[in-house]
Amino acid sequence: MTPLPLLLTLSALLFTLGLFAVLTRRNAILILVGIELMLNAANINFIAFWRYGPPDVDLTGPLSVVFSIAIAAAEAAVGLAIILMVFRHTRSTDLNRLDSLHG
Repeated sequence: MTPLPLLLTLSALLFTLGLFAVLTRRNAILILVGIELMLNAANINFIAFWRYGPPDVDLTGPLSVVFSIAIAAAEAAVGLAIILMVFRHTRSTDLNRLDSLHG
C-alpha cells in the first residue's frame, strides 16, 4: 500500500474518533479535545494531498496547515475560557446541566 492511502486511512480514523468523542461525551473539555482531533485529521489530509499530489511550488498544503493550527489554537483558547466561566458559575462542565446561559 502506498503512503497516501495509509495517511488517508489514519486521517479517517482520527476524524472518526474525534466525531465519536464530540457526539458521545457530556464533558465540555472532552468535546473540545474531539474537535481538535478532527482538525488534526484535516491537517493530515492537507499535508498528504500536498505531498503526494501534483508538484506545487506555492506550498499551499503547509500554509493551509499553519493557518489551521492558528485557528485551532484560537478556538481552544476561546473555548477553554468559556468553559472556565461556565464552571465558575455552575461548578460543573457537564453540558446536560447547562439548560440556559442567562445570569
